[in-house]
Amino acid sequence: MGLSLERALRRARRQPAPVIEECKAEPDYSLWLLFDDGLEGWVYLGNLVEIVDFSAWRDVDCFLEVSIDPDTGTVRWENGIRLDPRALYKDLASRVRAALH
Repeated sequence: MGLSLERALRRARRQPAPVIEECKAEPDYSLWLLFDDGLEGWVYLGNLVEIVDFSAWRDVDCFLEVSIDPDTGTVRWENGIRLDPRALYKDLASRVRAALH
């Protein structure tokens, strides 16, 4: 009981997942994102193209067909590739903070 209660308390303290409101892909494998808290900017995803799970992006037209899954809030492509909004938010926020310093 103690471990499950501790786990539940940790989960309750976590921040809610950021919500992606808009996204747009560019042919250079950049993805523009707008989050519900106003954070916006570009993330570069070209480094993922050589990973087997992302190989469909080698066809840039496939990469350009990005959308937002209305149920999960993830960015997705028709071939099944999905990206976690938390990871995208963290990447974008860290680069924005670095640019401000």
